Amino acid sequence: MARKGPDFTTPVRRVLIALMTLVLVALFLFWRIDSPRAEAMRIAIVDRVVPGFGWAMAPVTKASQMIGGFQSYARIYEQNQELRRELQKMQAWKEAAVQLEQENSKLMALNNVRIDPALTSVTGRVMVDSGSAFRQSVLLNVGTDDGIVEGWATMDGLGLVGRISGVGKRTSRVVLLTDPSSRIPVSVQPSGEKALLTGDNTPLPFLDFIEMPDNVRPGDRVVTSGDGGVFPPGLLAGQAVQGSDGRIRLRLAADYGRLEFLRVLRSHPAETVVDSGAVIAPGDRGLIGPQMPASPVEAAVASDPLATGTE
Repeated sequence: MARKGPDFTTPVRRVLIALMTLVLVALFLFWRIDSPRAEAMRIAIVDRVVPGFGWAMAPVTKASQMIGGFQSYARIYEQNQELRRELQKMQAWKEAAVQLEQENSKLMALNNVRIDPALTSVTGRVMVDSGSAFRQSVLLNVGTDDGIVEGWATMDGLGLVGRISGVGKRTSRVVLLTDPSSRIPVSVQPSGEKALLTGDNTPLPFLDFIEMPDNVRPGDRVVTSGDGGVFPPGLLAGQAVQGSDGRIRLRLAADYGRLEFLRVLRSHPAETVVDSGAVIAPGDRGLIGPQMPASPVEAAVASDPLATGTE
């Protein structure tokens, strides 16, 4: 069995540790001495030693720069995320502002519509659009509690939309001019031709029963005539156009694609004549119009009332 030689490693290690400790303590004490001579010596040592250790300090400098850059990147990333969150909030506010601007413009358009001053109105918001292949109507959030009556006309900020066809306590249904059941008496301007605006479930309802179609030209304004007491006269419906089928149709003035607010016009029924004698005088006034020329005998009797016509 081999014998181990003497162990010199442990004593040498202890001596080196002791010497290093003494050197470090001496440097600490030397660096803490408050003396002009010691300060001059420290400056001389720093001037001689530190510039020579620039290569050793380069990794430390690079590491500190990398750490600072990473911290700066982390701060930039947090700021970017915060800006993204604020941008999303601003997008939501922008959308709300656009919607409010659109609603405000529509309400301003409703205020700018020129109608008969005697016609007051109630403004309602469109709740549901129940347009289908067989029925064109919308639902308003006003009803009998707001004084709505069936048959009243409705307009948006541009023109006629339809009429009230059903009324509840807090809601009412509006049948649009494009509905197949819609029949509105209208007048074409400036010719004054009377017609019947008939819906056929297309965006361009047609003008029917025109007495002289040659007097109607594309671009003519079409307004309600007031015949039959259906609608008040003078409400703008749209402009006449020539349809692809050759029929005269109407380009609606109302913007059916953006029906959000509708104005319900309070129309009063026409005054009924109770006493016909107050309008037409009683008694037989004879024939109305130019009279036939009198015969010679009748002319003589008229000129001489005492004549008897006998000798």
